[in-house]
Amino acid sequence: MAPAARPTDPPDASPRPRWCDVEQAAPALAAAVLARFSAARHHVLATLARDGSPRVWGTEVDHWRGDLLLGSMVPARKLDDLRRDPRCALHAHTGDGSMDGGDAKVGGRAVEVTDAGVLAAYVEDRHPPEPFVLLRLEPVVVVLTELAGEQLRTTSWRAGAGLRTVVR
Repeated sequence: MAPAARPTDPPDASPRPRWCDVEQAAPALAAAVLARFSAARHHVLATLARDGSPRVWGTEVDHWRGDLLLGSMVPARKLDDLRRDPRCALHAHTGDGSMDGGDAKVGGRAVEVTDAGVLAAYVEDRHPPEPFVLLRLEPVVVVLTELAGEQLRTTSWRAGAGLRTVVR
């Protein structure tokens, strides 16, 4: 099923994946991953520097109106990275080290939200510190790794490929 179009997509743009597409295609995985991102405030975002090397940043994640969102203060080097190359990976805070709830990761693109109506609604609902830039995560891969007895169970969803579980 094709991802749903967003009001901020240009009329001729192909719809891009949204978090709600993951929720529809793999509801149990989406709920478990979202629980990991909701369990702590700060997470790790990986971006690509100008020279192509990876960089990691602390970030907060918000689930709002079917999307996973990241905010950035202005100015910020991570924002410069994402404006230049939106590819990124997001890793949920791993908590107390027990692996309770699993280890969650999302990879994809972080695209700046520029629609004034969407931004105004977000400010009204969430009251972020200003000035800020709002980024929508377009998930390409979602992964949850959990302990299954003495083994690891990795459940993943990939855009266009669906759900897969591997136990090792």
